[in-house]
Amino acid sequence: MDALRDLLPDLSVGALLGFAAGVALRHIGRIALILLGVLFITLQLLAYFDLISVNWLRVQALTEPWLRQGSEAGGAWLSRVLTANLPFAGAFTAGLLLGLRARM
Repeated sequence: MDALRDLLPDLSVGALLGFAAGVALRHIGRIALILLGVLFITLQLLAYFDLISVNWLRVQALTEPWLRQGSEAGGAWLSRVLTANLPFAGAFTAGLLLGLRARM
């Protein structure tokens, strides 16, 4: 029981900060997706009126390695962060998942 009492501050702060980060990520993600959608619509409108021509295969070829490298580096970084301080990271992860699922 004493061991749990010593971990309680880390668990509660981790869960609270994880929840806050999850809610923030949801809102930032929505804004990023809206901006990406507006950019795509703008490009398509410009292409429709023959003002520009977009080579989507070339765009895919340019972005695919960058996205793959970013996801691998991000995954390794996230793994290090989550295992560095296990009680805090576990509570943070639980709070983060709850924050991502919260309806606000």
